Amino acid sequence: NHSEFLSGGIPMTNEVMLSKLGFISIFPEMISAVTDWGVTGRAVRDGRCSIEVIDPREFATDKHGTVDDRPYGGGPGMVMTAPIMTAAVESAKNRLGDQAPVIAMSPQGQVVDEQLLTTLLQQEALIFVAGRYEGFDERFVSRSVDIELSVGDIVVSGGEIPAMLVMDSLIRRIPGVLGDELSAEQDSFVDGLLDCPHYTRPEIFEGEAVPSVLLSGDHARIADWRAAQSLKRTLERRPDLIAKCDLSEEQRSLLARWEML
Repeated sequence: NHSEFLSGGIPMTNEVMLSKLGFISIFPEMISAVTDWGVTGRAVRDGRCSIEVIDPREFATDKHGTVDDRPYGGGPGMVMTAPIMTAAVESAKNRLGDQAPVIAMSPQGQVVDEQLLTTLLQQEALIFVAGRYEGFDERFVSRSVDIELSVGDIVVSGGEIPAMLVMDSLIRRIPGVLGDELSAEQDSFVDGLLDCPHYTRPEIFEGEAVPSVLLSGDHARIADWRAAQSLKRTLERRPDLIAKCDLSEEQRSLLARWEML
């Protein structure tokens, strides 16, 4: 039950516990995008997190490795079968622990945000299940899946890329993964707002100069400007986020002071 997963059995703490991930997919090679590259690849190599990869075809009962079948009631597409997917999840739990929540990526799921990621980080292990075709037999979902997650109102070919997107976002929040520990704290959405604009050399590019405040060396003033720009950008591009944040009087005053910059 989704509400039970989000509200019960999870310690009320901001401590990051996550260190193990499971990835169930009929295209297990796709996980190399996470395990072999960039920040997440380094995290795996350094042992800050481990990823167990399971191919449901291992549990197929025919020589073709069949994991899907035609839907009852007719209609286009195929459905991934409950017995095969259940066996894959059981295998993952044998490796990662019976308490590891099972997450299925689905356009019907709850949309991922930073608040939900913070909750997920409080688990020691998570199991991601990537579907294909028309999705899963509902009996698998109701019996074996703790929560369905979505990365937005779009349709893609399978759950692998959405699962890896969420895994990437989680792994980079594990302590020690990022070179600069402040990087994750200053990313967009962490405080409910979009990030401020950033600049680097050259100082002038095609006639446009870096904002003078960033060259001032006044760190308090720079922090003030960045906070205001974060507010301004969020108001312009994602006013829906502002509604959720309920700006304080201090934030409104800060925005007004820098509004013309």
